[in-house]
Amino acid sequence: MNQYRERVNKLQDCMRQQGIDFYLIPSSDYHNSEYVGDFFKVREFYSGFTGSNGTLLLTQKEAFLWTDGRYFVQAENELQGSEILLMKMGEPGVPRIAEYIKNHAVENAILGFDGRVINAAYAKDVEKYCKCKNLHLLDTNDLAGSLWDDRPAISKEQLYVLGTEYAGESVSEKLQRMKAFLKEEHLDYIFLSKLDEIMWLFNLRGNDVECNPVAMSYAYISEQESVLFIQSEAVTDALEDYLNNNHIEWYEYESVYEYMKKNVVGKQGIAETTEINYRIHQLLCDVQSQMDQKKNPIPLWKAIKNDTEIQNMRHFFLQDSVCVCKFIYWLKQKKESIDEVIAAAYLDELRSKVEGFKGLSFKTISAYGSNAAMMHYEASEESNAKIEDKGFLLVDSGGQYLGATTDVTRTIAVGELTEKEKYYFTLVAVGMLRLQNAVFLEGCTGRNLDILARQLLWEQGVDYKCGTGHGVGCFLNVHEGPQSIRWKYLEGTVETVLEKGMVVTDEPGVYFANEFGIRTENTLLVENRMTTEDGKFLGFEPLTFVPVDLESIQVELMEEKDIQLLNDYHRSVYEKVSPYLNDEEIEWLKQATRAVYKGVK
Repeated sequence: MNQYRERVNKLQDCMRQQGIDFYLIPSSDYHNSEYVGDFFKVREFYSGFTGSNGTLLLTQKEAFLWTDGRYFVQAENELQGSEILLMKMGEPGVPRIAEYIKNHAVENAILGFDGRVINAAYAKDVEKYCKCKNLHLLDTNDLAGSLWDDRPAISKEQLYVLGTEYAGESVSEKLQRMKAFLKEEHLDYIFLSKLDEIMWLFNLRGNDVECNPVAMSYAYISEQESVLFIQSEAVTDALEDYLNNNHIEWYEYESVYEYMKKNVVGKQGIAETTEINYRIHQLLCDVQSQMDQKKNPIPLWKAIKNDTEIQNMRHFFLQDSVCVCKFIYWLKQKKESIDEVIAAAYLDELRSKVEGFKGLSFKTISAYGSNAAMMHYEASEESNAKIEDKGFLLVDSGGQYLGATTDVTRTIAVGELTEKEKYYFTLVAVGMLRLQNAVFLEGCTGRNLDILARQLLWEQGVDYKCGTGHGVGCFLNVHEGPQSIRWKYLEGTVETVLEKGMVVTDEPGVYFANEFGIRTENTLLVENRMTTEDGKFLGFEPLTFVPVDLESIQVELMEEKDIQLLNDYHRSVYEKVSPYLNDEEIEWLKQATRAVYKGVK
C-alpha cells in the first residue's frame, strides 16, 4: 500500500476511536506562516504533496486535498497512489472546505484539528458556515503530529540583531511609534503572532524557517510593556544585552498562553483573528479580552520602505541581477550536458559569493520544458530533467541579503523554439513591460493595474490562475502584504492602496500542462512621478536588471510602443550591469540587450 495511504488510514483509525468526523491539516505553523519548518510539515507527511499552500481534510473513510491553481499539476503528480482526491480551488463545481463539511456532516458532527496551527478566523468561519449542522470544533492538541514517529524537532536557532544601517529605524523608535498608536486608538495592548512582523518591529532576525530570516516568537506590547516570547536556546548574551538596553522583557516561547491568560483579563487590544491561531483566540475569549476591530498597523508600516532600506535594496538587487546575468551567459555558452539541479546549483553558488548574502529567499525553481508548467516546481531525483537543445528553462529565484530580499524570474531559450512558445513568450514579456511602465493616480490599488499585464493573454482566452504581483520584504519574507497586484477581489479583504516606497513583483506567465511554462518577473519600487491639477501620479522604478531573452521574442507581434519599452529597459540593463562583468560576458550582454525593430533580424 502507498505509504501516504497507510498514514491516512492510521489517523482515520484514531478519528473513529475518538468520535471525530472530520480532521483538518493545514500547511501552516503556530503563526499562520506561508513557509514552515520541517516540524510543521504534517500535511506533507500524510499526503506527499510538497507545495507551500494546501489543506488536507480527512473523513473517517476518505481524504481530500485542496490547493490553488499554482499547484494543480504538481499536486496531481504527487498525490498519485495515495487515494487522496485533489480539490482544485476556484474551479467550477469544486466546493470550499466549509461547504464540503456542511454538505456531508451529520447533526453535531465534530471537526478536529490542532488549535495552534489553525487560523482563528478560518476556524470560526467554518463553524459559522456549518451552524445549521451544529458543528463542534475540537482542539485535539496535535493528534495528527503525534503519529509521526521520526518527526524533526522544532528549530531553535539563535536570534541576532539587525543594525539600523540596514533597518533604517531603531527598535526604540519603532516601539515608541507602536505605543503612540495604542494610546491614540485607546487600546490596552497589541498581540503579535506573525513572525516577520515581530522581527521587523524588534529589529531582529533568525533562522528557524528555511529561506525566511525569522524566529519562532510571539510579542505583546502595551503602553508600559514590550514583551517577547522566544525560545531560551535562541538567546545569546549579546541579544540579552540588547533586549535589556531597550527595556524589552523576554519569556520562554511556550509561556505565552499562561502570560496572556493572566495579563489581558478584561482588556481591549488588537489580536487579529486572521493572524492568531485558534487556541490563542479561545484563550482571549475565555478571559473576556476585547479584540478590537482596528487593523494592526505593522503590515503597512513594514511595506513602506524607508530611505535606508530603499538604498540597500537598490544595491543588493543590482548585485543579484549581476548574478542572474552571469548565470544566463553561462547557460547560453554551455558545452556539456546539464540538468535542472546543476543549473540551480550554479546560480545558487553565484549568489553565495555576494558580500552580505544570508541564504536563498526560496528554493530555486529550475524547470525545463513541461516541468515549468508547474508554477512552484522543485526538481527532485525523480523529476530532474536533462536540459536539451530545444525549448525553455524557467528559473525563478532570489536571495536573502543583509539589506534586501530579491525575487526574479527569467524564461531562457536553450535551443530551438516552437512558434507557440515564441508567441506566448512575447505576450508575457509585453505584459510585464506594460505594467512596469504604468503611470497611475494616487489611490490606485493593484487591482486597478493588473489588466496591463494580463490583457494580451485574456484576449487569447488564457489566464495564469494567480496574482500578478506580491509585496516583497526587506531581508524578510519574499511574499509580503498588504499590497498586491491581482484582478480578483477576495471577499473579506481590504484592498491596499499602492504608496511610494512599497515594493511589488510584476510576474505574468502562461502554463500549458505537459507542454511548457513561461514567466517573466521583475521587482518594482513604487515612486512619485508628477503632480498636476488632476492629482498626484505614481509609477514604478525597476529594481531588477536582467535581459528578456531576445531569442524568444517575436518583434512583429509587438506594437511600436512596446518595442520602445523593451529597448529602453535593455539599455538600462546594459548600463547598470556591464561594469560588473568580464569582457566575454560584456560582449554577450551587448547582444542580449541590443535594440530590436520590426523587420530587422
